[in-house]
Amino acid sequence: MSQENTTSGSAEAIDFKKTEEQFDSLLRFKNLDEHLDKVGSVRESFEDVLEVAIAEAFCDEGDAQEANLFLHRILYRINRLKLFWYDDLSEYTNETSVYISSVRSKIESEWQEWESKKVDFESLKHQEFEATVRERVAEDLATKPDETGKYFRDQMSLEGYRHLLGIASLDGLVEASQLSRVLGGVGNKIQSMLTRILLEEYGGGRLAKKHSSFFSAMLVELGMNSEPEAYRDLAPWEVLANINHSFFLSERKRNFLRYVGALLYTEVSVPSAFENYLEAGKRLGLSDQAIGYWDLHIKEDQRHGQWMLEDVALPLADIYKENSWEILWGYDQQRLFSKRIGEAIVRSISEAELA
Repeated sequence: MSQENTTSGSAEAIDFKKTEEQFDSLLRFKNLDEHLDKVGSVRESFEDVLEVAIAEAFCDEGDAQEANLFLHRILYRINRLKLFWYDDLSEYTNETSVYISSVRSKIESEWQEWESKKVDFESLKHQEFEATVRERVAEDLATKPDETGKYFRDQMSLEGYRHLLGIASLDGLVEASQLSRVLGGVGNKIQSMLTRILLEEYGGGRLAKKHSSFFSAMLVELGMNSEPEAYRDLAPWEVLANINHSFFLSERKRNFLRYVGALLYTEVSVPSAFENYLEAGKRLGLSDQAIGYWDLHIKEDQRHGQWMLEDVALPLADIYKENSWEILWGYDQQRLFSKRIGEAIVRSISEAELA
C-alpha cells in the first residue's frame, strides 16, 4: 500500500510519504530535544500533518486508510525503539526524547479512545469472570473458518501465500518480544508460567529452535528476504495497529490485566487461524520447510492457551477481583483486532494479485 496517495482532510492535499520522511529525520537528529529550534520548520510541518491525520483517522467518517497507515507507521517507528535490533547504535539516539514521547502520547491517546468506543464496559464489569472467560475460550477453540479463513485455506494463490508471509514477518521475526517486557518484577506462579511460555517461544535459548527461526526458514525456502522488517511497507495499518497495541499494553504495568487477556486470546485462537495457513501451504504443494512455522505453532499454542487460562488469567483474576473485567477487555479487543487483521490481509493479497 503506497503512502504517496494524498488525502483531503484539509484544504491542501497531504503527501504522507514526505511527512513520514520528515519524521524520520527528526528521529535521527542527534540530541533532538536540545536542538528543537534548529528543526523548527520540519517539526511544524510534521505537526500540522499529524493534527490532520488524527482528525481524519479517528472521526468514524469516510475512508481514512491513508491517515491510519501514516499514524501507525509513525507509532511503530517510535515503539520499535523499545527493542534492540543489533543495528547502528545511532538509531537509538532519541529513544528517551521528550519530544518523540510526546508524539507517541498524542497519537496513542486519540487512537486508544477511538478503539475504546467499541467496548461495552458496563457489560464487561457485570460479568462473572470465570464463567465468562471459560465461555469465551470454549467458543474460540470450537470456531469454524469464517469467510476470511476459507479464503486463506481454499483460494489463496502461491503469490498470495508469499504476500502473507511478507506481512506476517514484521511480527513473526521478532516474535514474543512484547511478552519479555512484562516479566520483570516479583516472582510468583503467574510470572513463572509466563516465563515458561516465553522460553518455549524462544526455543529454550537455542536459536535453531526459536519460533522466529522457523519463520525465517519459511521465507528462505520461498526465496524471500529473511531480514527483520524487510517487508514493513507491505503491512496494512491494521497489522501495524496490532503491534502498536501490544506495545501500548506491555509497556504500561497498569495495563497488565489487559495484556494477559490479549495474550490469552492470541494463544487460544492461533491454532485455528494457522491451520488455515498450513492447509493452504499443503494445497499449494509446499515443502515442510515452507509451512513448518504454522505446524509448530498449532501444536505449542494449544498447550499455551490452556496454560494462559488456568495458570495465568484465572489466578490473576483472583488477585484482582475488582478489576478482573479488564482481562475480558483485553481478550475482546484482541479478538476484534485479529478479525480486522485477517480482513485487511485478504484485501492486501487481492490488491497484490491484481497488480
